[in-house]
Amino acid sequence: MVLITGGARRVGAQIARTLHAAGANLFIHYRTSAQAATTLAAEFNRVRADSAAIHPAHLLEDDAPEEVIAAALNRFGRLDVLINNASSFYPTPVGQITRSQWDDLVGSNVKAPLFLSQAAAPSLRTQRGLIINMIDIHALRPLRAHPVYSVAKAGLAMLTRSLARELGPDIRVNGIAPGPVLWPEGEMDDDLKREIIDRTALKRHGTPRDIARTALFLCQDAPYITGQIIAVDGGRSI
Repeated sequence: MVLITGGARRVGAQIARTLHAAGANLFIHYRTSAQAATTLAAEFNRVRADSAAIHPAHLLEDDAPEEVIAAALNRFGRLDVLINNASSFYPTPVGQITRSQWDDLVGSNVKAPLFLSQAAAPSLRTQRGLIINMIDIHALRPLRAHPVYSVAKAGLAMLTRSLARELGPDIRVNGIAPGPVLWPEGEMDDDLKREIIDRTALKRHGTPRDIARTALFLCQDAPYITGQIIAVDGGRSI
């Protein structure tokens, strides 16, 4: 069984679709996207009865990570893969950064994955399971006007390597660092989009399916890979 946080929409939903098509049962966490989560689970359950369930939670609440893991185990009885996908993303220009922004960005991108992983570890150890953290190429190359987000993703990258060391040999821990595969919601300047694409070696943007296929590879075909972060970015990071 796969638990994916923030799995109702965008890249998370595509990962869920890809893994479900490969035979996985899904426990989909969401915070505000109730309708999208309900629709996605219904889609899965029409294909294969009782193969998907949803669960709402604000992961920054003190007991939420442990409660989400307990709910997943109560529903399916086991946990094979935890995908820490839920993330906050928005600009925080220096001079305008607030403490609440720091708490939110670091909380969603580092704190929640840490405590979810800790709570999931006993079950994952039994199944010789896997943790996948959704990182970002900006963990290594800071994104202008996004210093707190970039710091948070850098923390998640180190958490990935640290957990791989701490939880081995029974649990593999890896990361995926997407590049330009899906533009942020809201307005984005077309010139900036072209500039980003021009900086990729492949001169094109990717798709959520590129990320989902990488997650499937880590789940199915990478038993000797741990502590690694795979950049899926069309070569932008080079």
